[in-house]
Amino acid sequence: MTDALRMLYATLMVLSGVASVFGNLLLLLVLLLNKELRTDTLGLTLSFSLSDLALGLSTIPFGAYNSLAWPSCYPSEGAFCQGNGFIFLLLQTSSIHSLTWATVNKFTEICFALSYSSIWTAGRSRAVLVLVWLFCLVNAGLPLLGFGSYVYSESRFLCCPSFTPDNRYFVVLWMLVGIVAPILAMCSLYGYIVYVARKQARRGTFMCNELHCYYVPANNYLRSSIVMVTTSVCLLVCWLPYISVCLYETFSGQQSPAVTSALSAWLVLTSAALNPWITCMTQMYRTADTSGVPAPELRPPPGHSQSHQHDDNYCSNMPGVITKNTDTTMINAADTTTATTSTSSISSKTGQLLHLKRRTMPNPWK
Repeated sequence: MTDALRMLYATLMVLSGVASVFGNLLLLLVLLLNKELRTDTLGLTLSFSLSDLALGLSTIPFGAYNSLAWPSCYPSEGAFCQGNGFIFLLLQTSSIHSLTWATVNKFTEICFALSYSSIWTAGRSRAVLVLVWLFCLVNAGLPLLGFGSYVYSESRFLCCPSFTPDNRYFVVLWMLVGIVAPILAMCSLYGYIVYVARKQARRGTFMCNELHCYYVPANNYLRSSIVMVTTSVCLLVCWLPYISVCLYETFSGQQSPAVTSALSAWLVLTSAALNPWITCMTQMYRTADTSGVPAPELRPPPGHSQSHQHDDNYCSNMPGVITKNTDTTMINAADTTTATTSTSSISSKTGQLLHLKRRTMPNPWK
């Protein structure tokens, strides 16, 4: 690799490191200052954010420095290189797995909204987090125990797993379980969410709680679909070259061109800078669900006083509206025959409770 390419590689690594540090620090600051984001799955978000932050402070500067200090290198058998390879593999795997389980949480919240609180509890979230880190520690520790090995790669300027035929069993195990499976899972879940979003956009949706409903415009679902597709593309662009190069070197026994190896390593480390933005983008899906146009107005039935305004179970008997305290639930406009008219209504046994008026600010118990 020429001096110009090494300088370019160092520059790209520095930019990725700065973006990773500032992006993840900003995400951590938002999580700490915004109490509404401190959910039971906060640990998963903190897990991949701290992993990416550590990558930006350790592995990425290490690669940038080595590219500028070439041709000096570190002995592969030395404790420094072995420790750096262990940290690199540990943080890389924990980041992608924590992000995957955070995606599973979002998928459950969107597609199983009514049973989400019973499926994804605080205890299960902590159990998932512990299992993720146990798996990552065991996986990163295997080369230190003789199953696989860490070496200094002169083309990547990093201490990383040895991608040679002698270590193919470890490489295949790590690639399939640690990298490929999580990426395929995330892309599949995003794809299904896009399918649901487009389906809901065609049918029309109202978001309802015990006080009022919101009409969710179709454009909100279409915008969220673009977000999910963009997220999947970013994951594939960052990881596919790295996976392809590593598998090629492992099974062919030949080294890839230095430029190709360096580019794939830079792309996969750049994912540490993109992950906080991926988190912000996927958060837009929830915002899209709750940013609909306020549509209906609630009126008390005859013989009832306004004291029912704070009754948590008061609207639970209304057809098409399911409530639990202040939670919000989706109903399809296609499921209520009068939802698309300007002055439609939903009736129950106790009388007419809900008047749907499009684009009218809610005024409970007027």
